[in-house]
Formats: sequence, structure tokens, C-alpha cells
Amino acid sequence: MASFVYGPVPSRRLGKSLGVDLVPYKVCTYDCIYCQLGRTTQRTMERQKRVPIDALIEQIKSHLTTQPDWITLSGSGEPTLYSDIGDLISRIKDITDIPVAVLTNGSMLWSPQLRKELSNADLVAPSLDAGNPELYRSVNRPHKDLPFDLMVQGLLDFRNEYKGKYWLEVFLLGGITGMVVPVEEIAKIAEKIDPDRIQLNTVVRPPVESFAMPVPKDLLECYAVAFGDKAEVIADFSGKELHHVAKIDPKEVVELVSRRPCTLDDISSFLGMHRTEAMKYMEYLTGTGQILCEYQFRRVFFRAASA
Repeated sequence: MASFVYGPVPSRRLGKSLGVDLVPYKVCTYDCIYCQLGRTTQRTMERQKRVPIDALIEQIKSHLTTQPDWITLSGSGEPTLYSDIGDLISRIKDITDIPVAVLTNGSMLWSPQLRKELSNADLVAPSLDAGNPELYRSVNRPHKDLPFDLMVQGLLDFRNEYKGKYWLEVFLLGGITGMVVPVEEIAKIAEKIDPDRIQLNTVVRPPVESFAMPVPKDLLECYAVAFGDKAEVIADFSGKELHHVAKIDPKEVVELVSRRPCTLDDISSFLGMHRTEAMKYMEYLTGTGQILCEYQFRRVFFRAASA
């Protein structure tokens, strides 16, 4: 049986996060230019039961001994496209007291049915990456039936109905949205939403498009002021420690990519782990300078620093 649960992996926001993958790789409503996982393979708004819910529950049960801080519904695509997400959250709460987080791009929150399904989650963290329709289309590259105003209204409506923790992530890009006027536009919308936290992020891993550039740390901290006291910078500009991701000798991975450049899929297969978990491992190795990443032929490759 395929593995839908991975980790726990270290998360700056959530500590030890047990990830649950609800949709196939890169099935999403967006095709964001900054995505670390590659191009969207199926851009859709159709919600389906893509994974058997009983299989998800059994795999989650088998991972509870790892004592995660959160069970996080996210993974390789947009989790709210999973039509049984409400039932899944309820069934998770039947088997454990570990809180449930949903990391979403927020694009489907216009749906009253989805908002109701998410009501039982302990934390929902949607995104807002642009403050006007033009930048929204340029950065998020949404499904044709997802206009900017509909997306924003969904964020507002969910805030008015949801009783759990609401954290809004704002992803800024150098020379695109990471400038004074675009930041002010986003901040005005964020003020209307009034989330519990506003978390500023930027590119720290290889993006799908080479022109998606990071905002420097000091500038990101400056922009945080525009969002008020609830704002914090969550972008990790330093190499993280590898807390537990896998009992694999880093030398083996360095040796692999010293023979030839490898994609994340290559390395994921080699490590025998989920893509998202492998990304955490590669983040550690690139952060320590042992491995370099480069963008070629619309794909991200990893190679040994000494190669």
C-alpha cells in the first residue's frame, strides 16, 4: 500500500509535524511560481476522495508512537481538494488528542461546505501572496475559475465563521511582491481578515521558476512592521539541524549526487521516503554546504559541492 503519512519532520511553525498527504503529487488549484515541489501536474477545483480514508487512519495510528506535536494535513498538493477532509479530521480526533493543522493555499475557502468541514481543525493556515488581481495571476497562476475577489472573500468568510487558530501566511518575492506598494496592498487585506498571526515567508528553497527571488531577511523584517503586532518572519535563512529525518549517512547522499546531478524524485527514491521528508533532508545538506542546488531545464537538481 502507498504511504500517505510521513515524518514527523521538523517544522519551524509546528515543531514535530506528522504530515498527511491527501492528494496526488501537485494536484492543486494554483501553479505558484515559487513552489519548491515543481510545476502543478493537474490544476483543478474538483474535490474528490483521492485516498481511502480508512488507509489514512491506519497509517496515522501507526505513526502516533513518534509523538508528533501536530498532525498536519498538507503534503504534495492542495489538501482541501480532498472531499473527505471533514470526516478525516473528525476521525483523527477520535483516536488522538494531538492537534490537527491544515496548511492550505486558501483558494477554496469560498465554499461554505469546505468551511464547515474545516471547523473541527485546531489550526488552519491559509496563504495570501498578492494584494491585487494582476499579481495574483502572476504569482499564484490560479485555476481560470478562481478570481482574486472570490479567493479574498473566502479568506474573510472563513475568519468570520472559524473558532480555531487562524494563521495567515504571506509569501513575498523579491522584485515582484516584496516591494513597498505590493506589501501595503497585501497588508490592507490582511488587516480586514484580522488573523491570529501573520507569518511572512520568502524563497529559501529552489523554486519552480528561476525568476522567483527571495526577499532579504532585513527587508522582510522591515515589511513585517506594515502588518502590525501580529506579524512574524518565519522564513528560515539558516541551515537547519537534521533532528531525525532518517537514519541515513549524509555521506551516502553526497556520494550519490557527486556521480551525477539528481532531482528531488531521484533522491526521494534513494532515501526511500516521501518527497516532503526528503526535501527536509536536502534542506539540511544544502544548509551545511555539502550539497548545492541549481535550476536547469525547468527542474531543480542537486549536486555535491565539491563536484
